[in-house]
Amino acid sequence: MNLRHIAATVALAVGFTLAATLAFPQTQPPTQGPAVGPTPAWVLQGSFPDPGGRTIVEPGGRVTIPARGAAPGRGAAGGRGGGAARGGAALSTPGCNHSPLCGNRFGPSRQALQRVTWKQALGYTFSYPYVLPPGFGGVPAVALDSKGNLWVFQRADQGKPQLFKFDPNNKLILQIGEDVIGYQDKAHGMAVDAEDNVWICSANGATVMKLNPEGKLLLTIGEKGHRGDWNEAKGQRLLWQPLMVAFGRSGDVYIGEGHSNESPNDTDSDDPANVSGAARVVHLDKNGKFINQWYGNDVGQGKFSMVHGLAVDPTNGDVWIGDREEYRIVVYSSDGKFLKTMQMRNLVCAIYFDSHSQPWMASGQDGQFLKMDREGHILGAIGNGMGIGEGQFIEASYWVMDKQDNLYAGDTSVGRVTKMTAPKR
Repeated sequence: MNLRHIAATVALAVGFTLAATLAFPQTQPPTQGPAVGPTPAWVLQGSFPDPGGRTIVEPGGRVTIPARGAAPGRGAAGGRGGGAARGGAALSTPGCNHSPLCGNRFGPSRQALQRVTWKQALGYTFSYPYVLPPGFGGVPAVALDSKGNLWVFQRADQGKPQLFKFDPNNKLILQIGEDVIGYQDKAHGMAVDAEDNVWICSANGATVMKLNPEGKLLLTIGEKGHRGDWNEAKGQRLLWQPLMVAFGRSGDVYIGEGHSNESPNDTDSDDPANVSGAARVVHLDKNGKFINQWYGNDVGQGKFSMVHGLAVDPTNGDVWIGDREEYRIVVYSSDGKFLKTMQMRNLVCAIYFDSHSQPWMASGQDGQFLKMDREGHILGAIGNGMGIGEGQFIEASYWVMDKQDNLYAGDTSVGRVTKMTAPKR
């Protein structure tokens, strides 16, 4: 076949392809959907530029984004990918590379994403009664103790306090700085246990710390700045990007590790103490004694690429994992046996069980807190989507609820704390 015949054949094939495309146009995906049973209606909503913690928050919650180089004002370093690089000297933690988990840099950016936003019908109102000291830094996590004190964990600049305690009247009563906890590089999750001890996670610092209610350091798990594997047989007790902690019914401690698209590729690294490079859950008893661990970092049922969300079902002790970048919840038994996977329509940034044992999830950069059943069906929503306006979040993450069903939440990329008040019954 000569070149003329080849060219004619190619032209004919292209013509058939174009004709078929015109004859059978692709159906555009829906941009909204109606309520179905108890599940509310939804609509696609655009993204908002992530300020990465460089925000000024006024009393009352109004947020402005200063020009680059401007001095920090009151309020909010570091958004979802940030550590001290956005305000403070970071430890040497490489970014994600040479792995499909890192995402496709040639694809659309996060700011181009359309996000599923659910219609709000639960009647919550928004307020901003907590005032942080001046300075940049998002608030990735908050937690309540049994006395109604609110703990706030901030990605503040190096040299400034990062852990704060507010009394039930919203008054700041305690600030904890580097003299106690060091610099928390990429401050992440936080939880309060049954004895009102506070547990905080430093993702890049590779530690989980336990403090008593007065802010005294009681325990450090992991070795600061040395991410790696837990090998009990060798007496090697390292953590690999710890993101969140949760507690079992008998006081057991679960530590969720691995940040997927924001984790280094440590598989078979040069460090013999750090070769797994996989997301995992480490299970300890209440005294810190090792029980077991299990790994994800794969596709399909029972697998997970990160443990961003982590919570224990109070009714049966099951461990719920929020695999954020895969939009799914993976459920295991308390001893690490896989039970089920639930595919979601939103980023699963955090998971929480309220005082009625009702499961909820935070949808990260989709900007809402979602009430759901145990099969993953959405039953209600709180939040106005991604943004810096009233009731909006750049990243809705680790939050807490009181016994009156009020919600308290920070924002990983904005230095403010939102109280969401339940309607009077």
